[in-house]
Amino acid sequence: MISVDISYEQESFQLQAPESQVTVIIQKTCEQLGTVFGEVSCTFVSDETMRELNRTYRDKDEPTDILSFVQDDEDDGFPSYDEQEKSWGDMVISLAAMERNCTDFAVSAHEELIRLLVHGILHLHGYDHESTDASEPMLQKQEEFVTMWMKETVQ
Repeated sequence: MISVDISYEQESFQLQAPESQVTVIIQKTCEQLGTVFGEVSCTFVSDETMRELNRTYRDKDEPTDILSFVQDDEDDGFPSYDEQEKSWGDMVISLAAMERNCTDFAVSAHEELIRLLVHGILHLHGYDHESTDASEPMLQKQEEFVTMWMKETVQ
């Protein structure tokens, strides 16, 4: 089973991204990608924290909605271990940026949370995109999952 470690920079963030909802979306997306074991972490932060992370890791002095940090277990100097213990990586989501996306794209917070979680999981599984063009294969797969999970989850 996929183990999900969720943390919140502020306690109030739990209302916007309930732990149970986040866990289900992450697990379902991983399972759909054929991953049934391992660990994923997801942290919800402020715009200020996200700006700092984006500046540090991407040299961009602005907040973004999500950052994904792939865990590369192959180069850690330790012998391979059981696939069940594999860490896929970490996702960091700015809930303020998520709210701006809701306004910009006229979608619900529930839908945008799903979109960001799916986006991050796809990156952790090696998918990438060159642009935000809807024709990008990764973004097409993302929207497939968003549509599926919107039909299955309660808002």
